[in-house]
Amino acid sequence: MLGLSRKPKQLTFERTYPAPVETVWRAWTDPDLLRRWWGPEKTTVPECEVDARVGGTIRIVTEATEAMGKYAGTRWPMEGEFTEVEPTARLAYDARSWTEGEEATTTIEHANDVTLRATDDGTVVTLAVTITAVGSKAKLAAFGMKWGYKAQLDKLGDLLKAD
Repeated sequence: MLGLSRKPKQLTFERTYPAPVETVWRAWTDPDLLRRWWGPEKTTVPECEVDARVGGTIRIVTEATEAMGKYAGTRWPMEGEFTEVEPTARLAYDARSWTEGEEATTTIEHANDVTLRATDDGTVVTLAVTITAVGSKAKLAAFGMKWGYKAQLDKLGDLLKAD
């Protein structure tokens, strides 16, 4: 990759969802459920593959809808490999995301660690993201990942309330 900056940045999110841990686990590992909440507002997920086992892959393509104006049709693939899988408790994967057609300069490399803990009120999800490398044209996207993850976790909450 050309021009990758390697200054790690850590993001951590924690949410409690009023759903059993098994249901939340399925939302993270079932492609049909994952595509319903992944990505920021005004996007869809036309492609989603999850092989939730150590060495298995995760591939999600997020696409901007018409509601995103000039970005409509822009696609942001993410591909990764699971490094740790403890059913209903933990998913860890190393991934890279980019803007389709601009991979050399827009790639963001990130390590993701999702833990799920059952409580009396539902499930606590902790998501730790370490951004390990950022392409020369991806600095703004990397900065915006904090808000993107927050919006996505809100969408997960909406999905879990609806089901």
